[in-house]
Amino acid sequence: MIPAMPASATTARQASVTALRFGRVASTGVLAALILFAGVWGSWGTAQHVMLTKGRERGTVRVADCAGDVCSGPFTPASAGAGAHARVEIERSVAVRAGRTYDVVLKPGSAEAVRSGPAGVLYAWVPFGGALLLASVVVAGGMRRTRPAWALAGAGAALLTAAFVAL
Repeated sequence: MIPAMPASATTARQASVTALRFGRVASTGVLAALILFAGVWGSWGTAQHVMLTKGRERGTVRVADCAGDVCSGPFTPASAGAGAHARVEIERSVAVRAGRTYDVVLKPGSAEAVRSGPAGVLYAWVPFGGALLLASVVVAGGMRRTRPAWALAGAGAALLTAAFVAL
């Protein structure tokens, strides 16, 4: 026969289990928030130029050649105050091909272009989509919150799928 534990030992054990559970939920919650913040931070560097286009040079670039991670071509302005550039650079991705024309926004004070329009906005937020997927695993595993985890995973998958389709 197993001897019964005193009431004070049972209460102390319950308190320590509760404290550990709270610590696990709090620490994984902070980790999930940090992952989401990093995703927004990684996306905002490009997204700000695509989403806040007022006062920026907008136009099109016809990609002439690609070398390494960069493609380049002439810039044709489409907004008031924008000037033509003989050569601007755009990041090479699976969607950028030589000979095609893309709507772009120039980063201020440089000859670096980023895609604009719906495809550019979605492409800019791809790092955040990945962060949503990663945070969903942390929320499901560490916090044991499956519904919010599925919501995060669904939002991340939808964003990445939309970016893939739009490009």
